Amino acid sequence: MNPNQQAERLANAYADAILRLSYAYLKNTQDAQDICQTVFVKLLAEPREFESAGHERAYVLRMAANACKDLLKSPWRKRTCGLDMVLEVPAPEAGDGSVLSAVNELPAHYRAVIYLFYYEGYQAAEIGKILGVPTATVHTRLARGRAKLKDILGGTGYERTV
Repeated sequence: MNPNQQAERLANAYADAILRLSYAYLKNTQDAQDICQTVFVKLLAEPREFESAGHERAYVLRMAANACKDLLKSPWRKRTCGLDMVLEVPAPEAGDGSVLSAVNELPAHYRAVIYLFYYEGYQAAEIGKILGVPTATVHTRLARGRAKLKDILGGTGYERTV
């Protein structure tokens, strides 16, 4: 398969998942797009063979998660702020009350496991491998993330589904 075909296949298969996961970590569309581009450049520069499509997907999402973590802990990011943060805002914007906006209010480590579990359909053990944490930590973060979501959403009418 030539590089153009490989790039197109990867983009069609993983671009949306990488962007969603990156946005869940970074809460910034432009940074998420940068991470997506970085992941694709690495994948095309160093082609690999995988046992199955599931292994390839997990590898790609793991690369995206690691790239997001690297960006979040970079010294440059800690010393800068976006232009939207320096604008004067007359009043805080009201959230739309959706579950996704509540998920976006969670800390990054809860947001990532909630996203991978509910939006991407991964099991706890798979999430642990993708994020590089023990399965027990994933279960703990899921439970704590659900509890925080319950508080954010008001707590009434939202029952545990798992």
